[in-house]
Amino acid sequence: MQFLRTPDACFEDLEGYDYAAHYVDVDDDEGGQLRVHYVDEGPTEAAPVLLMHGEPSWAYLYRKMIPLLTSAGHRVLAPDLVGFGRSDKPTKRSDYTYARHVAWMQAFFDQLKLTDVTLVCQDWGGLIGLRLVAENPDRFSRVVAANTMLPTGDHHPGKAFEQWKAYSQDVDVFPVGSIIDRGTVSPLSEQVIAAYDAPFPEERFKEGARQFPLLVPVTPDDPAAEDNRAAWAVLMKWTKPFLTAFSDQDPITMGGDRLMQKLIPGTEGQPHTTIVGGGHFLQEDQGEQLAGVVIDFIANN
Repeated sequence: MQFLRTPDACFEDLEGYDYAAHYVDVDDDEGGQLRVHYVDEGPTEAAPVLLMHGEPSWAYLYRKMIPLLTSAGHRVLAPDLVGFGRSDKPTKRSDYTYARHVAWMQAFFDQLKLTDVTLVCQDWGGLIGLRLVAENPDRFSRVVAANTMLPTGDHHPGKAFEQWKAYSQDVDVFPVGSIIDRGTVSPLSEQVIAAYDAPFPEERFKEGARQFPLLVPVTPDDPAAEDNRAAWAVLMKWTKPFLTAFSDQDPITMGGDRLMQKLIPGTEGQPHTTIVGGGHFLQEDQGEQLAGVVIDFIANN
């Protein structure tokens, strides 16, 4: 599999982000390997909090939350999905499939031998992260779901998603930083927008970002639909603590929290919260508040 690797110089002097880079190599499913980047902060002996980003962001999304979580005594891991951030970027759209994304993150998860994990997931971080939970239920202790879903294609994805999907395929230049900016309530600074653009110095680096919207199951016969149904079968028996922390201003995932609360037993009795003043990328709008929710949830469960 051919891939691009964003030069390290692109990640120098990013506003609010000075975390050391860590890497593992994962099989690319074609006889080669891809490098996956991750942030690893806090005491290594502590139980890990796994922060999983979505489309088209990277670990930078969690920069406001990481110091608060580590100050509370937690080890924090924030990987970049393949095709994003400092991770390698396969050059063909066809290289990216839902199944491969799950397999690549499973390989990352296994190499780090993670157990007693708290998952915090948003957007595609949930589409992949919740699959990891379903396939490794004994290695996760709790879940915080924020503005995410696990679609099976059995229900209409909504007008907002359809508009986003069409835009992602039709726009000539895929403006990553501006997309993040439009998905927040509070406008981002030029420096922060530039930091989200940093992994993608040219359009050819964006094949994964372009492909992601096409990988969301929207029909019952989608290639990933059956695997997601199998994941739901596990989650519908999941009794470990499961918290929803959706924002109040996200048209993409609105209502997903109520579905999870209805179907997942572990949500019962938990202090589910609505993050006020947050858009789709609530980590940008209200990252400190979300970090506090996670810290309290772990402390009480």
